[in-house]
Amino acid sequence: MKETAKQSLKSRVKSNLSLNNLYHSILKDLEKVEKELRLFTESPNRLISEIGSYLFQNSGKRIRPALLLLCSKLLGYQGKENIFMSALIETIHVASLIHDDIIDNSEMRRGRESIHSRWGPNITVLLGDYLYIKALGHSLRSKHREIIGILTGVSARMIEGELKEYCWSRNLDLAEEEYLDIIEKKTASLFSAACQIGGVLGNASEGEKHSFVEYGTNLGLSFQIIDDLLDFTADEEVLGKPIFSDLSEGRITLPLIYTMNNDGGANRKRITNILKERNLTKDNQKEIIEIIQSNGALDYTYKKAEEFSSKSREIISQFPESVHREALTLLPEYTLTRNK
Repeated sequence: MKETAKQSLKSRVKSNLSLNNLYHSILKDLEKVEKELRLFTESPNRLISEIGSYLFQNSGKRIRPALLLLCSKLLGYQGKENIFMSALIETIHVASLIHDDIIDNSEMRRGRESIHSRWGPNITVLLGDYLYIKALGHSLRSKHREIIGILTGVSARMIEGELKEYCWSRNLDLAEEEYLDIIEKKTASLFSAACQIGGVLGNASEGEKHSFVEYGTNLGLSFQIIDDLLDFTADEEVLGKPIFSDLSEGRITLPLIYTMNNDGGANRKRITNILKERNLTKDNQKEIIEIIQSNGALDYTYKKAEEFSSKSREIISQFPESVHREALTLLPEYTLTRNK
């Protein structure tokens, strides 16, 4: 009877690897995180409240809060600070997306108008700054001084990644090592910070903290590589934004890096000429897809994501078995199978 009621998470997700299934053990906590997020943007300033309400209408994947919750619970944490800290982590993530959309001039985010498109760049940059400052200010309420250092450190690291990516914009000489450094800073560092904070709350040993950092980093790298792959292969309606948006905005990602390093002179020259034109037509997109499909760039990119995913699963397997470890083990698999 007990076994039926507590059906194995793995058996639930085998046929449908969805986040709702993966988050089964923390769904109530994530609902509390959503309430906390809305409180963060409550303000006497009507504009802040209005934009905040719009921001958090669409909950997104909430992977970073989920990581913090799961890692803290994996170590037996039973307090409430993980809810609050999960909301802070998500607020920092949302602030970074807001700034990204300004830099990239993105019109869509998660299938809706971006904040930048709806309210304009001046208001949007101020709101992004507001959310960063609000999150870091709230972190001072924690009795764990280490957490404050983690949050300030990761915020700086993410901005470093954004600046480095901007410096390499439209530069087809970008090497794979440099690309990995960019996505480690921009994306994986916040995954890692979420796991690390969960560990701090759960009184993790230094060894356990290190494992959480490595788990989050590898998961984040896998997640971002798949994200970059989807920019070439996804269904636009499912993805919630136009495909080829990375390339249109000048971001050089792994499929193109592989192509430029491993393809013959003619294709390399053709891609270089296409990107010089700045405005990618549908014919340009089709031509680029044909080139990167024919030379194995998409397969290579997926295999690279698999490598990082496998490392993260191996790291988390060192922890005692539990429903929380099972979710953390399956999250890397979800990153590989997602379509948006």
